[in-house]
Amino acid sequence: MNFKKTTLSNGLRVITVPTKGNPAVMVLVMVETGSNYETKAQNGLSHFLEHMCFKGTLKRPGEGDIPKELDSLGAQNNAFTSNEMTGYYAKASKKHFSKLFDIVSDLYLNPTLPKRDIEKEGGVVLEELSMYEDKPERTVWDILAKLMYGDVPAGRSIIGTRKNIKSFTRADFVNYRNKHYVAPATIVIVAGDVKELQVIGEVRKNFKNISTKRKSTKPKVVEKQKSPRLLIQQKKTNQNHMVMAFRTFNARDRRIPALIVLSEILGKGMSSRLFYKLRDEMGVCYYVRADHNQATNYGTFTIAVGANVSRTEEVVGVLLEECKKLTETLVSEEELQKVKEHHVGNLHMSLETTDAMAEFYAGQEIIFRKLKTPQELEKEIRKVTAGDVMKVAKDIFRNDRLNLAIVGDVSRQKAIKKALSFK
Repeated sequence: MNFKKTTLSNGLRVITVPTKGNPAVMVLVMVETGSNYETKAQNGLSHFLEHMCFKGTLKRPGEGDIPKELDSLGAQNNAFTSNEMTGYYAKASKKHFSKLFDIVSDLYLNPTLPKRDIEKEGGVVLEELSMYEDKPERTVWDILAKLMYGDVPAGRSIIGTRKNIKSFTRADFVNYRNKHYVAPATIVIVAGDVKELQVIGEVRKNFKNISTKRKSTKPKVVEKQKSPRLLIQQKKTNQNHMVMAFRTFNARDRRIPALIVLSEILGKGMSSRLFYKLRDEMGVCYYVRADHNQATNYGTFTIAVGANVSRTEEVVGVLLEECKKLTETLVSEEELQKVKEHHVGNLHMSLETTDAMAEFYAGQEIIFRKLKTPQELEKEIRKVTAGDVMKVAKDIFRNDRLNLAIVGDVSRQKAIKKALSFK
């Protein structure tokens, strides 16, 4: 999968991913800002602003003009906000490429942010927050962030607080947007049966008036931990949802490929160690998965599981036991090859669509600062040895990196806290 990257004189970056013969084209505009760039008073503003950009533009002033026009093209469209990025996209037949570009660039560059819609859309965001709060398997991730990072941007929810959502004014949106939606922080990614010159031409035409102010920075994440940490949010449930997390490294650390393999061994696929142990052997959960989450200046290795409330302590013990095994015994060559094939296969299958390809390269540009093809990433994974896996396991599976967040009906909190330790 080839790509072309061009940085314009104003700092705006353009990534073209040509896929000859593909009937659909994806236009994605990303900005390097999200909840990690917000102050406490701004928490939730990035996400709320993403909603407001669809409420009309200078060229399409009506509230329903943008979705109506996109629907008339048979397009799929949406937007999303995370800790370090916000994205706006539309995908449709390649014959509509120019029109897609016009619409997506318009809502990104020229939103009117009508005052009349702020309170109404705030109600929508509050309902979105309520929806998440009703899902303990979703809420537990916010509890984990709070546990690990506290009252700093990395420790706060992306969607924000009810108080903030209700208090934002039009001036807040305008000021925040003027500060962050600038050329050096903007990336345009197009994937489909298009040529690079065609894409560059559309960018120059549609983004010629974008602000060229300097890109804003975010506060550095300071890691402070000496012993295991536990945070529980009590909720009447039949199942306790928990995430065990370990502090790791930023996205550009050379140990990332070994971390990926480690997550495959523990909790990726139905033959992974934790899936087999907890679900097939013990019958205590429906889901369990391990993952690595990388940001530009910090990272976490996580194990998420939903388990029967009566067996929570037992599950915590098993998670720690399985992690400890990887620090003491080398993974067999057979298991190592199996998990590598599983990862590589899923990597390539996950990039079968133009929208997946666009998001893949956007994430690399923002988080990793270096674009790599799937083939290059595959080579990195295949080079990982059993020794590399053991070394990274020893690096992260330690009491001074260990955290556990739980949402559910927990009756024996002291017992769980006592069990939360590598012996």
